[in-house]
Amino acid sequence: MAAQTPPPRRTPPHRRTPPHQQAIPHHQAAPGRAQAVLRPPRHRVDPRARRWWTLQALLTFSGPALLAAAALLVLSALLFAGALPWLAPLVLAVLVVPALGYLWTMPRWRYRVHAWEVGEQAVYAAAGWYWRTRRIAPLSRVQTVDTVRGPLQQLCGLATVTVTTASTAGDVKIAGLRAADAEALADRIGAAAQLVRGDAT
Repeated sequence: MAAQTPPPRRTPPHRRTPPHQQAIPHHQAAPGRAQAVLRPPRHRVDPRARRWWTLQALLTFSGPALLAAAALLVLSALLFAGALPWLAPLVLAVLVVPALGYLWTMPRWRYRVHAWEVGEQAVYAAAGWYWRTRRIAPLSRVQTVDTVRGPLQQLCGLATVTVTTASTAGDVKIAGLRAADAEALADRIGAAAQLVRGDAT
């Protein structure tokens, strides 16, 4: 009796690499093509960035909203005392609660999102909080690297690294770094960009 041939083994389906294990791609996806899911950058910004964003919020949204609420309540108390029972809850719901909620939530949420990473071929940065962006800049296309320190950043001892590239997508910004770390990172990116261009030629 002839021996039976064993059935062929089934090859297990290919498993995709989890997003958190994917490496930084060396270039951005071409227009019109779906981009791969990227893992978050490895390095977070300085914790003092939360203080910087809180000060920004006080000057741009929360502070003016709270001042407007206080002014409305004071004027109402002086001119229309009878309106306070219904005006105070309205001001609280429309101005005070959103302002305090933004002031509390935004810096903490933003700190969880903002991150950066420099690989062998690219600079990778994530920013935003409600609307989030992730940018990858190939080192071979880096034109200039600058550090920027506004008044509030100087007060908090922070700086922003701005990487200008030959791309219509705009600059790559890594905001909220300690000033000394920002200078060191700018030098590192500049040196890596020169090295990559040198290897390419």
